[in-house]
Amino acid sequence: MIDSPYLQSKVVAEIGCNHKGSLEIALELITLAAQAGATYAKFQKRHPRELLGDDAYEQPHPVPYNAYGETYGAHREFLELNLEEHRQLKDHCLTQGIGYATSVWDLTSAKEIITLEPDFIKIPSACNSNLELLSYLIDNYNGDLHISLGMTNQAEERTLMTLLAPVANRVILYACTSGYPVAFEDACLLEITRLKQLYGTQVKAIGYSGHHLGIAIDIAAYTLGALWLERHFTKDRTWKGTDHAASLEPGGLGKLVRNLKATHQSLAYKSTEILDIEVPHRAKLKHKP
Repeated sequence: MIDSPYLQSKVVAEIGCNHKGSLEIALELITLAAQAGATYAKFQKRHPRELLGDDAYEQPHPVPYNAYGETYGAHREFLELNLEEHRQLKDHCLTQGIGYATSVWDLTSAKEIITLEPDFIKIPSACNSNLELLSYLIDNYNGDLHISLGMTNQAEERTLMTLLAPVANRVILYACTSGYPVAFEDACLLEITRLKQLYGTQVKAIGYSGHHLGIAIDIAAYTLGALWLERHFTKDRTWKGTDHAASLEPGGLGKLVRNLKATHQSLAYKSTEILDIEVPHRAKLKHKP
C-alpha cells in the first residue's frame, strides 16, 4: 500500500484546571492521558490578580455552583498550581512517555513557563489579542506557539498573523469555537479549510480545538487538515467546574486516539490495481466476460 499523504495526528489532552487545584489529581490525569495514547498533556498557568485586575478579581463567580472561592479571583487562585508544581507535572510527563505543555494567560505566567522549556506554549483564544504577551513569547521563547482562534474576528486574526509572520514556521493555528460545550452546528469545521487555504503554506500546522460532546466529528477535523486535535480531558465529567461537561473521560480519549490511528492507516491509495487481499476473492467471485 502506498504511504498515506496524511501525517499522523497529534492529540493534546487539555487537562487545564480540571485537576480542581490538586497536584495529586493533576499527576493522575497525566497518567490516564498517557494510557489513553495522547501525545501531550496540557495545563494552564495564570496569575489571577495580574490577569483579572482588582475589580474583576473581587467579583463573584458568574456560576456560583462552580466556584471554589467567594470571589472569582479567589476561585482562580484555588485552581492555580505554582511553578514548582508545574515542574513536577513536566517530570511526571517524562516518566509516562507523554509531552508536557501549558497555556499561559498573562506575561508573568509566560516568563515562568518559558523556564521549563516545554515543546510548545499555547495562547488561548481569550489571549490572542494580547500583543504584549505574544511579542514577549516571539522574542524570548524558541519552542512552538499554539494559538486558538475562538471568539476572534477576521480583522483580529489578520493583526495576529501579521505579528506572527517572522515566526510563522513554528506556529500552529487552531480553529475553535469558544463554548462549553459546543453544539455540532456551532463547531464550524470548515474553518479548518479556510485557515489551511489562507495560512497553510506559512504556518507549521493547522489544528482543531474541540469543545463538542463525544468524538463523532474529530475524524472529520483530521481529514479536513487538522493535524493537531485538542480535547479537554477529565477523570469524571460530573465533577464541579466549567470545563468538565465539555471534556472526554479516559475511555473516550482512548477511543479517539484509536479512531484517529485507524483513519490515518486507511487514508492511502491502492498500491496496485488489485490488492493481494482481493486476489482470491476476485478469482472466486469476479464475473468473467
